[in-house]
Amino acid sequence: MTTDLRALRPAEWEPWFRQLELAFGGVPEHPQERELWKALTECERSIGVWDGDVCVGTAGAFTFRLSVPGGALVPTAGVTMVSVASTHRRRGILTSMMRRQLDDVFAWGEPLAVLTASEPAIYGRFGYGIATRQLRAEIDTDRVRLSVPEGTDDVALRLAPPEEASAACEAVYARLVPGRPGMLARRPGWERLPLLDPPEERAGGSALQCVLAERDGEVVGFALYSTKPEWGPAGPKGTVRLRHMGALDPAAYAAVWRFLCGMDLMSAVQVGNRPVDDPWQHLVSDVRRCDLREVDGLHVRLVDLPAALEARTYRAPVDVVLEVDDVFCPWNTGRWRLSGDPKGATCSRTDDAADLALSVRELGAAYLGGVSLASLAGAGLVREARQGALAEASLAFGSAVAPWLPHGF
Repeated sequence: MTTDLRALRPAEWEPWFRQLELAFGGVPEHPQERELWKALTECERSIGVWDGDVCVGTAGAFTFRLSVPGGALVPTAGVTMVSVASTHRRRGILTSMMRRQLDDVFAWGEPLAVLTASEPAIYGRFGYGIATRQLRAEIDTDRVRLSVPEGTDDVALRLAPPEEASAACEAVYARLVPGRPGMLARRPGWERLPLLDPPEERAGGSALQCVLAERDGEVVGFALYSTKPEWGPAGPKGTVRLRHMGALDPAAYAAVWRFLCGMDLMSAVQVGNRPVDDPWQHLVSDVRRCDLREVDGLHVRLVDLPAALEARTYRAPVDVVLEVDDVFCPWNTGRWRLSGDPKGATCSRTDDAADLALSVRELGAAYLGGVSLASLAGAGLVREARQGALAEASLAFGSAVAPWLPHGF
């Protein structure tokens, strides 16, 4: 088989995207979504594999900046729209695209590549580790009550059309990004993503709605949501579906949650993606009535290992030699001395004896501070060569708040 792997040409976007749709079940995206993804696609950072005139493989890389421990926003490739035609599986197409893509990311000078996976088992062999998790829940608001902090009653709430409120919501979001690893600084155009609301995808629910939380005329919180009215023999049992929210302080945060959980005719709040340490879990009267679940979120890959490790800070002083194995990006393979603390870090090659040995996949999993190196060692994925090094590094790599990716891409 002879195929042609090349950068995507703008005129090829339609057949390229149609291959992606076919690979994900063949149902075309709604025109509203399709138009947005076309506008956001960076053709010069996307690749296609062609068998004659037929596109048989796709992959893209958005230009992102990712928040890391310490608050820095690190240039990052957001790997996206990866597919291989069912007629061309097991021919090395995915591997060839991943190879080309990581070479490109390294050449672009971006230390990290990240993705969300339709199937989590696929990307570990290319060096991606699961670095964040998403909390899902369904809060039974007929039985659960909220205890709110002092000052909550001082926050005013008002409903606003989502598009008119978008700028205020984005301003709140932007202020939150540096404070939680894993969040993406949204570039122009990405503010449209939370507003996507095709009528055909509402599944019986309302149009997208927005509530703003204000104090002294300043927007300090928001929520984007929809409602699904429903009635049973005992009366109303509707559902609030939370799409996206943010708040700048505990009182504003509690005011938004009290609003969501207190709507008339609603009996539940569905939460699709929140941080695993989301504070509402400490406000509810009965967490067992909240049906908590976790799923994988952001998969992280260190492309330029020393640049990535130097880009973040460390929760406690650390001086450790890491012996890293990276088959797919061999420039990362070897021994690296990492010296860091809450103010910064240095990372350079060394011939000193290793303190810890691990693959780049495990380093990616631990990078944002949500996965413990000690936990990975318990699974046999990190080996301690110097006694005490594992505890030292595990503490240093940790984050005060759980890393979290608020939305897909």
